[in-house]
Amino acid sequence: MKFYSSSLLLIIWMSASISCFGQKEIPLYPGKIPNARSAANDETTVKGVVRNVSQPTLSVFLPKEGTSNGASVIICPGGGYGVLVIEREGFEVARAFNKVGITAFVLKYRLPSDKTLEDKSIGPLQDAQQAMKTVREGAKEWNLDTGKIGIMGFSAGGHLASTAGTHFDNPLVENKSGTSLRPDFMILVYPVISFLEAQGHKGSRANLIGQAPTEEKVNYFSSELQVKQSTPPTFLTHAGDDTVVPVSNSLMFYEALNKNKVPADLHLYSKGEHGYLKTPAFDVWFDQCLNWMKTNQFIP
Repeated sequence: MKFYSSSLLLIIWMSASISCFGQKEIPLYPGKIPNARSAANDETTVKGVVRNVSQPTLSVFLPKEGTSNGASVIICPGGGYGVLVIEREGFEVARAFNKVGITAFVLKYRLPSDKTLEDKSIGPLQDAQQAMKTVREGAKEWNLDTGKIGIMGFSAGGHLASTAGTHFDNPLVENKSGTSLRPDFMILVYPVISFLEAQGHKGSRANLIGQAPTEEKVNYFSSELQVKQSTPPTFLTHAGDDTVVPVSNSLMFYEALNKNKVPADLHLYSKGEHGYLKTPAFDVWFDQCLNWMKTNQFIP
């Protein structure tokens, strides 16, 4: 299995994405996709929601020329590991980052399926790790600071982002160059964190690890149990009236971060439900996120 045979291959592979500023979609793997079964590509997109993803990609959003501050964020849309809400929780957020000079990458990760994946439980995490590897190795071409590459996730995408931030030292993709897979920071928006019975989102859990997972697998994918001192600094936001993904997910993760002395912000709203469809307004929580990035010197 071969991903990057040489630095020349990487430059050629990315050349299309850096030929102009704005959005450009590139394949996540320049070679064979790991852990993939031979199956038809049944992907569909309707009203900004993607289904049946088996061919992962990165959509590159570059700020206007001369405005980049070097920071970048890989964005993982939510959707319960059943779909990807890629427009609202991906492309729209990427454009907002671009306006303040932050380069954004929207990850269209593989959705768990026994039809398309040998091991469906690790497919999304492989894609998140490969995205981190791709962005870090392409930092020079995209004018990025290799110490300011973060990962962001919404809902189940927040679970994926938090998994990438707690299992970066367990590579699931080929990484002969030893490129760091650790995000420099995490931004988790109404995230699924736990797969424990009481707090976990049952749909996300069933889609990723099945209806009857082992205790070992439940614990492995319960991010609050995987926090250590090397876990990246984290921004969390959630609503107390979220009946889809209980606010306890963010509370438990914050407590684990605090216990391990990992810098973290937790912003809670009494109303917002799941998805922040009406309140808080996008600018409210997004401005708090940008302020956190400034405070922690990820952006000027």
